[in-house]
Amino acid sequence: MTTEPTSLRLDSDAKKRAYAIFEQVGLKPTQAINLFLKQVALRGGIPFDIKVPNADTLAAMEELDSGKGKRFKSKDELFEDLDI
Repeated sequence: MTTEPTSLRLDSDAKKRAYAIFEQVGLKPTQAINLFLKQVALRGGIPFDIKVPNADTLAAMEELDSGKGKRFKSKDELFEDLDI
């Protein structure tokens, strides 16, 4: 395998969160990125579904962005609110 240097501009928050997960699963960032690239090549496309949010999801996202709507600190709080 040959390698080549690459420069990428990444969203800093997404990078921090992703790198923390890479560390948890024992991958170096370079290994994770190479894994992603190999999966793209093997599958002939992005190795996960990419979907456009539907109208309900977009409305919910806009509601939260505007400061409205409910926020929960845990899944248990959410489930309690939903009575499940």
